[in-house]
Amino acid sequence: MDVGDQVKLLRPMLENEVGTIGYVYEEYPDFDEVGEFGVSVIFENGRYDGFSVWEQRHFLEYVKSVPQYQNYLFRNVNELHNDFKKNYWAF
Repeated sequence: MDVGDQVKLLRPMLENEVGTIGYVYEEYPDFDEVGEFGVSVIFENGRYDGFSVWEQRHFLEYVKSVPQYQNYLFRNVNELHNDFKKNYWAF
């Protein structure tokens, strides 16, 4: 998965139900699988979390790539929260 991808949850988590939409806003080196990338996802309710490669396979389903979000530059969680409040992502 890449920054800008739309995903949906396969399991309930972070006070979200199965099928909740999220967007990948960051990629980072996976801690368990060398050479692979984990992703951070923000969901419709504003909650966010990171997902290792293993977790991506079990908790997320790829929906589509959204070009307008592919260049999102994650700086810190405060800016992420502000961008969410400004409706940066179309949920």
